[in-house]
Amino acid sequence: MAVTAAPTAAAGTSAEPPATRVGRPAGRRRSVAARREALAGYAFILPWVAGFLIFTVVSMSWSAVLSFTNYDLSTNTAEPVGFENYRLLAEDPKVLMSLGNTFFYALLAVPLEIAVALALASLLNGVRRGAGFFRTVFYLPKMTPTVATASIFLLLLNGNTGAINSFLSWFGIQGPQWLVDPPWVKPSIVIMSLWGVAGSMVILLAALQNVPRELYEAASVDGASKLRQFFSITVPMISSTLFFLVIVNTIAALQVFDQAYLLFFRDNNGNNPDAALFFGVYLYQAAFQQFNFGLAAAMAWLLFVIILVITGIQLKLGDRLVYYEGSRQ
Repeated sequence: MAVTAAPTAAAGTSAEPPATRVGRPAGRRRSVAARREALAGYAFILPWVAGFLIFTVVSMSWSAVLSFTNYDLSTNTAEPVGFENYRLLAEDPKVLMSLGNTFFYALLAVPLEIAVALALASLLNGVRRGAGFFRTVFYLPKMTPTVATASIFLLLLNGNTGAINSFLSWFGIQGPQWLVDPPWVKPSIVIMSLWGVAGSMVILLAALQNVPRELYEAASVDGASKLRQFFSITVPMISSTLFFLVIVNTIAALQVFDQAYLLFFRDNNGNNPDAALFFGVYLYQAAFQQFNFGLAAAMAWLLFVIILVITGIQLKLGDRLVYYEGSRQ
């Protein structure tokens, strides 16, 4: 008995348990693997980080410096002028007019785009046979170059021979001069912007497909109509997606440039309507037609601050209006 007890005692009094001695190399292997995985992740994101630093951080910092100077492109010199550019913005009536046009466009375009995108996504969500084909067809307009789209809408929105007014005439409606009458200039640009609604449609379609079917089945058993199911189930369940699209589309609408410029300003004949002068277009004119890069940089930072404030307000409202699954609201 004494002979067999000795090895047991020796094992019990060893300086280090076997599990501990085995665990250390395994821990070291895990730490090495974790470091390698982290290095691989850093290597993958390094191009994006470099691009962000060079093309975003450096560019924004340089534009902030330019906004306080009078930059001469021909001599590549910048004369410091303090807040003179910002004072000129406050005194320029076209700045306020262009901001008003931009806000009006955003208030009109963002709800319409989301409504049309949601209607198309709901329609596609109900398709069972040939769903991939119809999704491709609905997404094709998004792939059309903006220049080609503008050329098409110049014909469609023609007040005399355009297809839209011809269609309205079938119902006895006299169509307006879309591209001439100031009250109809911004709606015509909104109509053109709806051509690219497929991006929002795809996002909403993915959100609709993630709504649990059991909720609709339970609502049907309770006698809820399709309309009631839409507002009581669909909208709350996709509210986070709708909120995301509101923010993204608002930022894009406040930076609108392509549609207005291609429809009204690409000829540069000086007879363009003031109703189409958006802030982005006026910024472009200041930079690349008047070559006042200091003033254009100040306009860019003014727009940045406006977008920042509006986005902050939207985020504040979103905390109250958006339903997040699993949250207590």
